[in-house]
Amino acid sequence: MKLGQEHRWTVTFPDTPLGTLELVFSPRGLAALVLASPKAKVLSPVPSGSPDWARMPDPLAGAVALTLEALTQYFAGKAVSFVRLPLDLRGTPFQLRVWQELRSIPWGETVSYQTLAGRLGSPQAARAVGRACGANPVPIIVPCHRVIAADGSLGGYSSGLAHKRWLLQHEGVALERLRPRKS
Repeated sequence: MKLGQEHRWTVTFPDTPLGTLELVFSPRGLAALVLASPKAKVLSPVPSGSPDWARMPDPLAGAVALTLEALTQYFAGKAVSFVRLPLDLRGTPFQLRVWQELRSIPWGETVSYQTLAGRLGSPQAARAVGRACGANPVPIIVPCHRVIAADGSLGGYSSGLAHKRWLLQHEGVALERLRPRKS
């Protein structure tokens, strides 16, 4: 069954340093994390977008609670590993391999797109790795922000370089060692 045909639940996680996050869950786990407009005002994490919220299966309710707790700890500055969170990632086989490898990059560390391609056994696939990072449906959780260009510049980020810069600084990466992006 396709994600669009399954029940989905959206949980709004407001007041993060990056603005409001929208977390979309399928019955299998977190399927998407969207950095919403920082102008969105919600008072607390609340269910939205589905009349079936009250019928959410217990294991999924536990996954939602676990995800919210992990994100709370992350934004509090704790070196959180998100590997225990149930995810429902859907992509090409190559994207899934990239996203899995991204999950192994530790808090506060960066690797280049080229290095990541090499780890996957495809050293010439740096651009394909970049495209897979850009297609990552759960940024922060699958830390594509930890991937930089081979020349030491930030590279790109689907939610904007300001968010990438903030996430890296939050994790203690010394951005002064990174080079400005070449024009």
